[in-house]
Amino acid sequence: MEETNETFCVGIDLGTSRSSISASNGERHIIDSYVGWPVDLVARKLIKKPVLIGREALDSRSMLDLRRPLERGLIKEGSEKDERAVQEILRHLMSLSGVKQKGKSRQKVRAVIGVPAEAFRVSKQRLRGAMDGIADSVMLVSEPFAVAYGLEALLHAMIIDIGAGTADFCVMQGRYPTEEDQRTLPNAGDSIDEQLAKLIREHHPDAQFSIHMIRDWKEKWSFVGQPKDPVLITVPVKGKATELDITNEMRAACESILPPVCETMIDLITRVEPEYQSKVRNNIIVAGGSSLIAGLTEALNKALSELGGGRTSVVKDPIFAGSDGGLEIARDASTADWEKLSA
Repeated sequence: MEETNETFCVGIDLGTSRSSISASNGERHIIDSYVGWPVDLVARKLIKKPVLIGREALDSRSMLDLRRPLERGLIKEGSEKDERAVQEILRHLMSLSGVKQKGKSRQKVRAVIGVPAEAFRVSKQRLRGAMDGIADSVMLVSEPFAVAYGLEALLHAMIIDIGAGTADFCVMQGRYPTEEDQRTLPNAGDSIDEQLAKLIREHHPDAQFSIHMIRDWKEKWSFVGQPKDPVLITVPVKGKATELDITNEMRAACESILPPVCETMIDLITRVEPEYQSKVRNNIIVAGGSSLIAGLTEALNKALSELGGGRTSVVKDPIFAGSDGGLEIARDASTADWEKLSA
């Protein structure tokens, strides 16, 4: 689709943990998917803002009604406050992109948003509702498809997008993927966090820590397979700063996602036409924040050995691969594409 001065295209990767935007003016931004409102008079006096978004909200969480409004990549069920929080995230991303949304110079906005591969229709409708007044045209596509489009991995390829809320799979066969070409699993970053917290509590019952500390440790030291170095943390134990070795707990937590991920990867490969299976298993691309787990591609390659071998690689830019792909779709889609894929 030909861009005009009045048309502003964006790709948005709306993630459970982090959200990114890529815009047609070259702007690219990423924020933590948190929103918070001051809890009382004292908090309002200290914060001096009606709402905080992203890292600013996370850092001030003790003073806020803090929301992480996305669950498995979609708006949490049953909470108007979470819907408001998602709108705040979307508005903030759009403001960071530099779009002109007011006055005579207002630009027409076309937005492509990545969602989990098997997102329920009602959840998609809620997300479209959150974009009311923010974009003129909204297209929702599966997150791994957006990654594939941006990489031009459109034929005989598989994308495995492992974020915080979900692991999403998409086989590309030279056309828009069908439901049969895609899968979504809950085994991703958040499930690793839950496992890590559980294991640390079991082995170090007096250790004190928060889920935010768990996430920081995972992002710094996550791995599968053999550790390169011990994972050492310092936490209060009955109030005393104590060093703990959580190498085994980290490995077990991270490896907990491997069986379902490998099983789904292999199942999708076996559903590809026989003459193309070898090409697909040698062109598997891993994206998303959890793609940075050390040793992950080696573990996936090992699983592929039972099919005769294969090759996996990690995208060069896991942070913006989804939003960059969304932007390319927004730029390339014809009017007919928008009508069909926005339905």
